[in-house]
Amino acid sequence: MARFLLDITPLREIPAFRRLWMGSTLSMLGSQFTVIAISLEVFELTRSTFAVGLVGVFALVPLIVAGLYGGSIGDTTDRRLAGLWTTVGLFAMTVALAAHAWLDVRSVGVLYSVVALHSFAQGLNQPVRGAIVPRVVPMRQLPAANALFQLTMGSCLMIGPLLGALTVATLGFQWAYTLDAMSFGVSLWAMYKLPSLPPEPGEHGAARRAGFRSVVEGFAFLATRPNLRMTFLLDLAAMVFAMPRALFPVLGASVLGGDQFTVGLLTAALAAGSVIAGIFSGTFIRINHHGRACTAAVAGWAVCIMAFGAVVLLASHGWGADTVWPLALSCLVLLAAGVMDSVSMLFRTTILQAATPDNLRGRLQGIFIVVVAGGPRLGDAAMGTGGQWLGPGWAALGGATICLLLVLLLVRLFPAFMRYDARDPQP
Repeated sequence: MARFLLDITPLREIPAFRRLWMGSTLSMLGSQFTVIAISLEVFELTRSTFAVGLVGVFALVPLIVAGLYGGSIGDTTDRRLAGLWTTVGLFAMTVALAAHAWLDVRSVGVLYSVVALHSFAQGLNQPVRGAIVPRVVPMRQLPAANALFQLTMGSCLMIGPLLGALTVATLGFQWAYTLDAMSFGVSLWAMYKLPSLPPEPGEHGAARRAGFRSVVEGFAFLATRPNLRMTFLLDLAAMVFAMPRALFPVLGASVLGGDQFTVGLLTAALAAGSVIAGIFSGTFIRINHHGRACTAAVAGWAVCIMAFGAVVLLASHGWGADTVWPLALSCLVLLAAGVMDSVSMLFRTTILQAATPDNLRGRLQGIFIVVVAGGPRLGDAAMGTGGQWLGPGWAALGGATICLLLVLLLVRLFPAFMRYDARDPQP
């Protein structure tokens, strides 16, 4: 049975990774407190859902800009120092949020400004942190290490908002932000304890200093490496055309349940799928044909969202009225979709880390951050528009069908990706 469960070998054998994982877990959980607290505080100050939506805009643009530049920093400086100082920046911005709450500075403008600065620091930090992992974990253990991070992410996304909302309701915004700031303690300690990680020499796009030119070199490398490029294209196909979360509010209000709790259930079902995939990651981390596994997982995601759309269509036409069956089946297929998304993410991350030369890992991680952050938001816009024009059921079914067709087209255009083998990682 142990063969099918989460492999904790990296935690047991690699102290540096164990510290990084512990720090990431706590800081990721704390960040969910801040995410929910900011949304609730902005709504309390403005009573406007549009104002709450603007939080995402103020977060996304700095994250994209900083993500590209942060990857450049990670390739041209000591990654330990870069990770330490960018974590300090994140800590400082979270302290600023706590200070504004304790001082009772009731200003939406201040919140937007700190959110933008916090997102900028996050954009600098994430590519560096992602590029550190392959330097401290042997290549053969990368799938297990990434599965551990996936488990952390899914668990924090599932329970973090609930704990954050409970903290706001019982203790106030001040303590939600303060607990997030406190969660950075282990992360700072983990970065401080790392050994020096200076740039390794390499022939592919070596950069002497961070800047626009080195970022362009990262894009130029990606443009000529079909296997790496395929991982980005598959992710965009899934997130832009088949991300259903923009439909959850209207489904909760009308089709599947009629209250906000339904929206929470649908959101939690996706996150729970990631947790299940992490717990049972032993079933697939030993697969060597990462290209096939990644493609199959994205196709599986599309099929699950098609099934979700079909359930919504049936429910909107009266099937299962006054019963829990439409909601239960929707949660079940979203749970399966969450598993597929987590498996896809694990293999895409592992391919990126293993097949990219070390002196370019930071820049490719930066591009990865931009795609991971931007793709779902484009998907929200596409699915929201489709839901308005076609209805939520047809929007989910049609978008997922487009995703599946794009996967088949990409496999036809880049057949070598199906032969990608982890034992000989080729970009």
